Amino acid sequence: MLTRKQYELLMFIHERLKETGVPPSFDEMKDALDLRSKSGIHRLITALEERGFIRRLPNRARAMEVVRLPDSIAPGLGAPRPRGSFSPEVIEGSLGKPAPAPAPAPEPVAASTEIPVMGRIAAGVPIEAIQTHSHSISVPPELLGKGEHYALEVRGDSMIEAGILDGDTVLIRRTESADSGDIVVALVDDEEATLKRLRKKGASIALEAANPAYETRIFGPGRVRVQGKLVSLFRRY
Repeated sequence: MLTRKQYELLMFIHERLKETGVPPSFDEMKDALDLRSKSGIHRLITALEERGFIRRLPNRARAMEVVRLPDSIAPGLGAPRPRGSFSPEVIEGSLGKPAPAPAPAPEPVAASTEIPVMGRIAAGVPIEAIQTHSHSISVPPELLGKGEHYALEVRGDSMIEAGILDGDTVLIRRTESADSGDIVVALVDDEEATLKRLRKKGASIALEAANPAYETRIFGPGRVRVQGKLVSLFRRY
């Protein structure tokens, strides 16, 4: 799976190559994705190259080619969404409706559920996350609630006082909302992802580490998007 910015950049390069045969410049890519610096473009291009979507050609300035396009578009990546927008999920209630018919006998519960591992998440300095599905892990059904889940491998030590260590695998329930105090996967400026405790301060969002060696980072409205909430974690000894 690609992040929204990775997908937007890949499609921009692809369309420009189809139209002109010449890849866009870093300035054109920065302006098209509404980024503040070209360093963000460099990180996105490196991520796309590592995932096998583009190839930079040696000894030629600005030379690159699109190797492949995503086989499918992940939920939410079809059309760009303005920063800060939110589409609530509404669950229909049963007030005033007749009582439902008795449910049929439940089927036997599966011994485990396969959950996709979607790359690495930083518990420290933010890195790109929510990557391509690399492999799956088996999770007992009792650890899962409603909704879609995925897993990420933790890199860094900023959450050690919350019991989350470097090398752990965290189980995440996909959601775009969270309460103050929840440990979340947070996407900053649609570029970098990190695992931190969320604190809401008025219209601002604070991402708080669980390690005194790391400072709390505070962001203005629209800069942080929640990608999921921590459900559980797994550790190998």
